[in-house]
Amino acid sequence: MHWTDNGNAFAAVEQGNLVKTDVRTGQKTTLLGTDKLRRFGSNGMPIVDFAFTPDSSRLLIFTNPARVWRYNTRGDYYLIDRATGQNRQLGTGAGANRPMQSLMYAKLSPDGRSVAYVSEHNLYVEDVATGKTTQLTTDGTRKRINGTFDWAYEEEFGCRDGFRWSPDSKQIAYWQIDATKIPDYLMLNTTDSIYSYVVPVEYPKVGVDPSPARIGVVNITGGKTNWMNIPGDAQQHYLTRMEWFPTGNSIIVQQLNRKQNESKLFVCNPATQAASPVYTETDKAWIDIKSRWNHDDPSGWEWLEGGKSFVWVSEKDGWRHIYRMGIDGKKELLLTPGSYDIETISHIDEPANLIYFIASPENTNQRYLYRTKLDGKGKAERVTPKGLSGTHGYTFSPNGKLAMHTFNNYETAPAREWITLPDHKAVNEAESLAKRIKRIPRPNVSFFTVTTEDGVTLDGWMAKPVDMDSTKKYPVVFHVYGEPAGSTVDDQYGLGRNNMFEGDMNKAGYIYVALDNRGTPNLKGAAWRKAIYRQIGRLNIRDQAMGAKKLFAQHAYMDTSRVAVWGWSGGGSTTLHLLFQYPDIYKTGISVAAVGNQLFYDNIYQERYMGLPQENREDFVAGSPITYAKNLRGNLLYIHGTGDDNVHYDNAEVLINELVKHNKQFQLMSYPNRSHGIYEGPGTSQHLHTLYTNYLLKNCPPGPR
Repeated sequence: MHWTDNGNAFAAVEQGNLVKTDVRTGQKTTLLGTDKLRRFGSNGMPIVDFAFTPDSSRLLIFTNPARVWRYNTRGDYYLIDRATGQNRQLGTGAGANRPMQSLMYAKLSPDGRSVAYVSEHNLYVEDVATGKTTQLTTDGTRKRINGTFDWAYEEEFGCRDGFRWSPDSKQIAYWQIDATKIPDYLMLNTTDSIYSYVVPVEYPKVGVDPSPARIGVVNITGGKTNWMNIPGDAQQHYLTRMEWFPTGNSIIVQQLNRKQNESKLFVCNPATQAASPVYTETDKAWIDIKSRWNHDDPSGWEWLEGGKSFVWVSEKDGWRHIYRMGIDGKKELLLTPGSYDIETISHIDEPANLIYFIASPENTNQRYLYRTKLDGKGKAERVTPKGLSGTHGYTFSPNGKLAMHTFNNYETAPAREWITLPDHKAVNEAESLAKRIKRIPRPNVSFFTVTTEDGVTLDGWMAKPVDMDSTKKYPVVFHVYGEPAGSTVDDQYGLGRNNMFEGDMNKAGYIYVALDNRGTPNLKGAAWRKAIYRQIGRLNIRDQAMGAKKLFAQHAYMDTSRVAVWGWSGGGSTTLHLLFQYPDIYKTGISVAAVGNQLFYDNIYQERYMGLPQENREDFVAGSPITYAKNLRGNLLYIHGTGDDNVHYDNAEVLINELVKHNKQFQLMSYPNRSHGIYEGPGTSQHLHTLYTNYLLKNCPPGPR
């Protein structure tokens, strides 16, 4: 959200006008009308994002976006003079001449006099008033990347915007990623021209040394970059976070070793290039960085006292807790003691001595707002009022006095309200959630726990057929994920519905079920989440299978002759494992975009959770679906996009080869040039859903017997 400086209002584009809305009163003020805020670009693309200069005299506009891997982060930028309406496209002035739709992450300097951006892997600075452009780096190529990141850093660390303005607006600190030694994975485009052509992706697979990264600081007038002398072999470490101190000329950097079980913080002096270690943390499994608890965004640093201390999140005591750390790393204060995890930090209100965070100590599948004192004195208290059970979210104003409060649960569609803080009262009582929530009872949906024969208690949900006759037997369809990247049993709207199925599964006569195994990112403590270390493809698979087995023993209305399972990506891998390792339980599987061989996936993700294949290759082999493909007895539909830059199509081909080798019959659907999401191209989503539905109806027939 684009907040005003006082934190009481926000700006947004509404019906072609840039409008300021006062949250307290609802009053709207036009900041820039349609005559000045028009559509930009040759294709008439709408405004995607914007930012004001500090004096509000000019507006920076992002438009005409293009996709880079997962997100639309490349496009065109314009500066608009609010008084005159005159605009200028960035990257077109003297010293630039940048191609259309090539600029990334344009950011105004703190003093508003300059704007910096990345174009074709190089950094540029442009004078806001004159348009004069200075190219800060000249060595950028597809594999030597300045100011942004390669595929693996973006996908697995959430690192995208790779440069930071200094507080005095005189320098820029930036990452440089050297992917020159990373082999390309060559995707083949066979449909967009009469001759096929190669689409290369720099992609470090398991066992391949990471791309070396370094951090440099350059003056905005140009000249030599000062590279920070951060200890350690750059090819065996990652630099995952970097920010300037709020005052002065120092930067702080987080470094992870390749196994990601050691984290170090360094304070760096750009003038001397020296890097001084201030804090080290280790773990027997792995250490999660900020993106894992901050919605896939590692940017920013939680400074206190003007840079003398900061807020830090760690699982070192077995729970994801918040600490207050001195800048020397020696003084630390635990702010959230207790046997519970925080999910994310929502807001730090230093003047009020408060920190707000999301947690749910009593029900780990729900989310609520809590707060505690920054000085460590006092206990955490729940801020979200009782009464609305489910998933709550908050977007705070900069002053911490207002917030957008969102709510949903499995029976309630997402809704929102503006609230005041610290009292959590609706700004407009007539529009409060308490008065507007429309709960749609779903008596056929329920949450449950099941304890397996291994003594592991799993959370789950079950959506039963409408008008179910418990004296009859019904087919069961399991939806699975099962890896550290996601969970399936959170109390959210849409739970119990299958968007891949054309129609209503419950009306069709299916029992739809999901279980969360050990290793999923639930708020159950580090021991739960990290039990899967070096065990992906084994521990999570057994948890799922034993959970299903126990459910069948408890519910006579479940037809064990009609049991299906499906999942996408990591869930696709879990589907294959269950079908191959437990063929007596699972009779039909639909697997989408699965990792067939763990050695084929990227090194950051797979090595984080499995170790290094140079040391324990046997774990990767034992955790790969192809190892068990020979055991297939049931029905398998396998689906993959040939243009998948995430889980490459070679995973499908080695799986196919293994199934062919053992004369295992199955159905295959390859979508040409589709990515990991398999949605590009006319008719694709409908075709995929129809394919899925027809296969399930045929091989796991619905209805009572």
